[in-house]
Amino acid sequence: MNNNKINFNAARFITSAPNIRQMPADTGVEIAFAGRSNAGKSSALNTITQHKSLARTSKTPGRTQLINVFELSEGKRLIDLPGYGYAKVPEEMKLKWQQALSEYLQQRDSLKGLVVLMDIRHPLKDIDQQLLQWASDCELPVLALLTKCDKLKSGARKAEVLRVREAVAIFGGSIRVEAFSSLKGLGVEQAKEVLTEWLLQDDMPDAGDEPA
Repeated sequence: MNNNKINFNAARFITSAPNIRQMPADTGVEIAFAGRSNAGKSSALNTITQHKSLARTSKTPGRTQLINVFELSEGKRLIDLPGYGYAKVPEEMKLKWQQALSEYLQQRDSLKGLVVLMDIRHPLKDIDQQLLQWASDCELPVLALLTKCDKLKSGARKAEVLRVREAVAIFGGSIRVEAFSSLKGLGVEQAKEVLTEWLLQDDMPDAGDEPA
């Protein structure tokens, strides 16, 4: 896969929306990033796009309360979804975020792939598994990034990746699991490779389009 076909560094902020009705037109291709509020989602987006502050990071998890939209090029977007599962926010706010997340995932036609971020030390919480099952049921491909993998030594890191790969097999569907570290840059190229494939899928000619 030629990553040069997608210039991730060209990502620019478009809008923040409380729900899908205030998002850009539902056309083109979108890749969504979802994860628990302390899984390093914003850091991963910044690392992949080579921007220091494209997605806001905070020492207070749960700060991403809106659906943030970033455009790579016309019709190709990355979506930063509200973090889920963080306990230290009011229940009413948590439910509001969950509703926005669920609505987007179920109704957005341009969504072509889902990146699920999980701390490698605490993967596959119940809500993570629910998200993976939903994606599988909807035949939506998933890239599961096990973040903060620099916190584990190489052997333990590889063992955990293998364990999670075996565990997600029960969901069926297309779920790829990779270790990722924003701090050390581990797994970044693998992530870009998958994202590029998803983002360019509408650019690929169908077999019926080949000249006679």
